[in-house]
Amino acid sequence: MFLEALGSAMLGLALAWAAAYRLPHRLPARSLVLSTGVAGALFGAFLTHTALGAGHFLVILLGAAAVSAALLSLLLRPAERFRRSSATA
Repeated sequence: MFLEALGSAMLGLALAWAAAYRLPHRLPARSLVLSTGVAGALFGAFLTHTALGAGHFLVILLGAAAVSAALLSLLLRPAERFRRSSATA
């Protein structure tokens, strides 16, 4: 179980770092992004481990990555290129 938690935390950190590196203009502060990625991965690993039980290491990491990516996607802001200016009468 320790390896599952460590592996999922490292996976969440890697996903969050990649997201912060690729989309810095659409995400909030880097510390929030990194902590959300790790927390999401740990929660995903816990959830998957609870549902499947022990002995499914790769599936647990897949569940951790899915929950981490889902939480990171909630932090995204809209792109600025579609900004509309208000029309004055």
